Amino acid sequence: MNVSTQVAEQRKVLEQAVSHALELAKATTDGAEVAVSKTTGLSVSTRYGEVENVEFNSDGALGITVYLQQRKGSASSTDLSPEAIQRTVQAAIDIARYTSPDPYADVAEKDLLAWTPPDLDLFHPLDIDVDRAIELAAEAEQSALQADKRIVNTEGGSFNSHASIRVFGNSHGLLNSYCSSRHGISGSVIAEQDGHMERNYAYTAARDFADLKSAQWVGEECARRTLARLAPRKLATMKAPVIFASEVATGLFGHLVGAISGGSVYRKSTFLLDALGEEIFPHWLNIEERPHVLKGVASTPFDSEGVSTRDRTIIDNGVLQQWLLTSYSARKLGLHSTGHAGGIHNWRIAGQGHSFDQLLKQMGTGLVVTELMGQGVSAMTGDYSRGASGFWVENGEIQYPVSEITIAGNLRDMWKNIVTVGDDIETRSNIQCGSVLLPEMKIAGQ
Repeated sequence: MNVSTQVAEQRKVLEQAVSHALELAKATTDGAEVAVSKTTGLSVSTRYGEVENVEFNSDGALGITVYLQQRKGSASSTDLSPEAIQRTVQAAIDIARYTSPDPYADVAEKDLLAWTPPDLDLFHPLDIDVDRAIELAAEAEQSALQADKRIVNTEGGSFNSHASIRVFGNSHGLLNSYCSSRHGISGSVIAEQDGHMERNYAYTAARDFADLKSAQWVGEECARRTLARLAPRKLATMKAPVIFASEVATGLFGHLVGAISGGSVYRKSTFLLDALGEEIFPHWLNIEERPHVLKGVASTPFDSEGVSTRDRTIIDNGVLQQWLLTSYSARKLGLHSTGHAGGIHNWRIAGQGHSFDQLLKQMGTGLVVTELMGQGVSAMTGDYSRGASGFWVENGEIQYPVSEITIAGNLRDMWKNIVTVGDDIETRSNIQCGSVLLPEMKIAGQ
């Protein structure tokens, strides 16, 4: 039986499980919502061309939340038998009876639900045998090992292919489901020069196996990235311009997600509490959310509460347009859900027509950050301080790698003073943007 047929059969079983749970909850609750997810697939890893691990995954769980006289109870089970589902529903009801009433807790508004969810072309199952999967993992690893004699060790190559099913239903009569897939190849190696070692990695990931870059590319990119880090220097403490390379620039905008989430707003635990309608980015910068991009890495027809997702403008000409709301946080704020239960969906920050090399020329002298460490960001003040490594640039050209430094600033200042965003878009993240040039940050070195 091929993957498509297996998933289709499992999807029917999971839909029946959700219907059964909702029917059981209907008699004794004011409302209920049930979600089931199941992921099956294959993961393999190699080291020095030898098989290190072959793992077949089949993980799934049912979760139910019930509402009873403004009280909420939740329970979950990995056993989807009728008897287990009945016990799980009863457990959620029992928990609800012992919780405090909360007038804001309820099923999502009926009018906001995804009654006709679109097909987003997220499901591209792959029928691949273990031997071929091992070949791909080994090819990525060997391509890196053979690239340069300074590459002296390997943390391995890997290949994975998974298919997922998500089913959601609630007491409004909603029952939706969709399937998705994800495939990937990765590698990680260690290089040595003058007794100093550095490691790095590379990967490719996509919904459709046909959209992956080759295993050879993964290995060669892994080698290039690792070799570039050899013989790092330390910097003196200073202030200088900084470029966040695209793969870490996504995190720069990721801090916005937490700062404008409904939970942070109603708890008043965000430095952007009064920023709605305020210009917090340069006037030329826009952040668009596109949840219905075909094959999108973070595309979804509905959020984890069944609320329909749709295109939104988060930042328009630098101005913050809206909060990111779940049903609960929306009620707390007297608003409506924006379909963000479970996270964001394909944020896009357009580049300004500059390549990465052009950003280097524009910066002249400064720091390129390619890796960040630690969680030194204050949700209350926006103060930003994180360990970093990357490259020092002079006269618009990379001179040498740097490590063991700390960069610091404040997110409000950093966002508002962005000079430009490059066209080297990182597409493997739920936030898609290019490299970001900032005019100045504090750099703490030796």
